[in-house]
Parts: sequence; structure tokens; C-alpha cells
Amino acid sequence: MVLRFLALLGAIFALALPAQAQAPVSEPDRSAIRDVIERQIEAFRRDDGPAAFGYASPSIQGMFGSPDTFMDMVRQGYRPVYRPRAVEFGEIVTLQGMPTQKVHLVGPDGRPVTALYPMSQQADGSWRIEGCILQAPEEPQA
Repeated sequence: MVLRFLALLGAIFALALPAQAQAPVSEPDRSAIRDVIERQIEAFRRDDGPAAFGYASPSIQGMFGSPDTFMDMVRQGYRPVYRPRAVEFGEIVTLQGMPTQKVHLVGPDGRPVTALYPMSQQADGSWRIEGCILQAPEEPQA
């Protein structure tokens, strides 16, 4: 219950801040960010908690403490990420000063959702997931 509240609070805070069109992220970093997210989604599909947990940032790992706790949170609060029917990568924007990958998902119930993945670059140059904020899908513009 507390985890859902924190996720909801984070989503409300993130949605209150405007996203900028493009983050200054190089093409190799864009590819690396996409790769990390794809690998985590694949780990969720295999129910490989240690692998999925490994793609989370040190701060997220510290918050949840173990792969089992992390996976329980994902199963309960992030079904579209845990078992997506479809995944389509969108643009990278800046959200709260962080490069944030937009991913358009179709959840197991057939409903579309947009996932925002704030990313952090580690000291070794690798990228890790700082969280995931689910929001209603963006409306196509005419």
C-alpha cells in the first residue's frame, strides 16, 4: 500500500512538471537506454527478478532491498510493464532534469499506457532505471 502511494505521489509530481522536447543525449546513449529498458521488460516476462532488479539504479535497489520485494511491487502496481502485449519506444525528454524515455505499452488487459522511465548514468557510463511512471496514453495530435 505504501509503495503504491509513493508511486502515485511520484507520478503526480512528475506530471506537474513540463517535459522538454529532447534531452541532450547522444545516439549511443539513446541506444543504451533503450537496451536497458528492453532487457528489464524481458526479465519481467521471464520472471527473472535478479536480472530485472539489476537494471534498476542503486537508489531504487536500496529502496526495495531485494529482487523479491521489487518483483512483488512490479506485479502489483505495474502490470502493463510486467506483462505488456505491445511495446513501442517514443522520444527521450527531460523530466526533473533527467533523461526520460517514453515507452508506449499495451497492458495485459488490452489498455494502452505511456510509461516514463527516468534514467541515470552511472560512474562507469552505464545507464540504470530510476523509476517508472505510468500515465494515460498521449493523444495523437492532428
